[in-house]
Amino acid sequence: MKDLLQIDGARLWASLMEMAQIGATAGGGVRRLALTEEDRRGRELFARWCREAGMSVVTDEVGNLFARREGANSHAAPVLMGSHLDTQPEGGRFDGVYGVLAALEVVRALNDAQAVTEKPIEICSWTNEEGARFTPAMLGSAVFAGAMPLADALAREDAEGVTLGAALDACGARGTRPVTGVAVDAYFEAHIEQGPILEANGTAIGVVTGGQAIRWFDVTVTGVAAHAGTTPMRYRKDAFFGAAQMALEIERVIARYAPLGLVTIGQVQVANSSRNTIAANLTFTVDIRHPDDAQLDAMERDVRAACERAAASRGLGVAIAPCWTSPATPFDAQCVDLVAQAVTALGYSNERIVSGAGHDAIHLARYCPTAMVFIPCVDGLSHNEAEDALPEDVTAGTNVLLNAVAARAGVRIAAAA
Repeated sequence: MKDLLQIDGARLWASLMEMAQIGATAGGGVRRLALTEEDRRGRELFARWCREAGMSVVTDEVGNLFARREGANSHAAPVLMGSHLDTQPEGGRFDGVYGVLAALEVVRALNDAQAVTEKPIEICSWTNEEGARFTPAMLGSAVFAGAMPLADALAREDAEGVTLGAALDACGARGTRPVTGVAVDAYFEAHIEQGPILEANGTAIGVVTGGQAIRWFDVTVTGVAAHAGTTPMRYRKDAFFGAAQMALEIERVIARYAPLGLVTIGQVQVANSSRNTIAANLTFTVDIRHPDDAQLDAMERDVRAACERAAASRGLGVAIAPCWTSPATPFDAQCVDLVAQAVTALGYSNERIVSGAGHDAIHLARYCPTAMVFIPCVDGLSHNEAEDALPEDVTAGTNVLLNAVAARAGVRIAAAA
């Protein structure tokens, strides 16, 4: 890496800010849910920028959008970069989109340097990474990596009963490129950390060594509907108060796994809810995470036991259904080393870190050699309209991505020949 390449940080920042206008919210964030009109506009802008950079653009059967810069050996498997353009309902300007536009800036910088790579380079914007409209999260990369059948993905429905297949057609995003069996040399993804560690430590770059294990459950609590004004408290079988007790018990038992064990109840829904009717049927979600699979197994057992105890104490029914799981995933040692070598050569402060969030890179790591680059985000905030990143960190992370990818792809600088 003696001939270090540099990106145009101002150009990248301008691209990020322009993309952030699509679906911009009053609170300074972005609402660009998967396969909506806003997502369509974001995809079109990204595709236009890729074509302007001399890339060819195609879409596969689940809507994953690929842009390709040819290499000297057009038959070689490409080095792939990417992330996602979809957001949370009240999301930020950097989650996902930074990785997509950082990858585009890598290509622009290679063009500026008149660089030739032995292997082709591709960028992918993955479909429905967030899981905010369709479940599960990282859906497009899951199908690509063979973790979910295409037919299953296309049949997934949003809250209004719209299938992913119908949304692809409405968005004009259903392509003809086969989604499975695609050769990939390696995959690199740049992302904001989405947590406070790098900023708290004053570290510019996180060299990501893998992703922690994640499990999602749907918990359904069943009681008896009754009149709020005529049913004495001692006769009630209230699903809501039962769920509240379960939530507190879950928080208590997961505290045993601190500081690495994490639990979140992110959604609660009362069926047929009414202000003056005792809740009879309530569903809430549980998200548990830990870097160690065995510890996550133990956490699951404790969550189930806590719910069952609370239900039994109140005469309620409870059913716990698994929704999605992602085992702990180590990244490829050689790709991680390329990231570390780029950081060292560029002189940035860095530390090795395990990703706490799920990313498309987790699916890709089971498909091809994979690594990630993290940059700090302000106050550790993400999935929040106030999500922010500093321009100098955005530039630093993309310089690392550029040099790691260039090394993997076999770069030659034509101007130096």
